[in-house]
Amino acid sequence: MARVRQFVPWVIAAFLVYAVITSPDKSADTVRNLWDILAQGVRNIGQFFGNLMNS
Repeated sequence: MARVRQFVPWVIAAFLVYAVITSPDKSADTVRNLWDILAQGVRNIGQFFGNLMNS
């Protein structure tokens, strides 16, 4: 099991490099979309706590 845990990050890294090399535009769009989702989530959490404090 320990060997698998050492192997998995390398497989993921290799896949990411492959994905960026084969289609950089699509990879950039995917990263941009993920960033937008994450940023919107943080804004929503901030708005939630802001509304909680103002109630």
